[in-house]
Amino acid sequence: MKTLSAVIVLAAVLVLPAGAVAKPDASDKRAAIAQCKSERGKSKATRRAFKAKYHGFSRCIHQNAAEERTERKAAVKKAAKECKAERADADFPATHDGKTFQEFYGKNKNGRNAFGKCVSMKARALKAKEDEADAQEVAEFKNSAKECQAESDDPDFAASHDGMSFSDFYGTNHNHRNAFGKCVSSKAGEEHYVDPFGDEGETHHGNGHKQHDHPDDD
Repeated sequence: MKTLSAVIVLAAVLVLPAGAVAKPDASDKRAAIAQCKSERGKSKATRRAFKAKYHGFSRCIHQNAAEERTERKAAVKKAAKECKAERADADFPATHDGKTFQEFYGKNKNGRNAFGKCVSMKARALKAKEDEADAQEVAEFKNSAKECQAESDDPDFAASHDGMSFSDFYGTNHNHRNAFGKCVSSKAGEEHYVDPFGDEGETHHGNGHKQHDHPDDD
């Protein structure tokens, strides 16, 4: 869903006054619950990754419901724009079996509901594409979780990672508790990953990972 959706949601919160941001509806929440269940999965690896990413099921629902609403509204807006262009196109019948815009989309006897039907049909198709992309992201997340679980269980990990343990290699906070989540996010390409444990007191390794400043180290 999701970096762009998250940015749009944040922008809406910053621009609109308090209380002005509309909440996700029941359909958004249902879709979010389904996605969260899929993302959490049933294996030790996926549940561990899910906890690292969201900390809890309710947080997952809240985040994904907001993204679902953003996607749905964007789909309707784009569909309306496309339908307006089609309605104004004098050559519409030539590419639609000789039917006018009203005849092609209209479902009542006078075709007065043509525009609404056009928008709803196109919006569903656009949203379906977004849902396909979301499903692909979930699949990538779960595959990455399994890869990271295998790495964290590998007793020879340090031997192939400059002597660094799994926690040292991937961890970016002072106690390296976020190592598993950072491993998954790096493999899944989730740039929007929010570390639930925080990233205070860090500097970067040359290999892209972070080195930690410990106050007690000399």
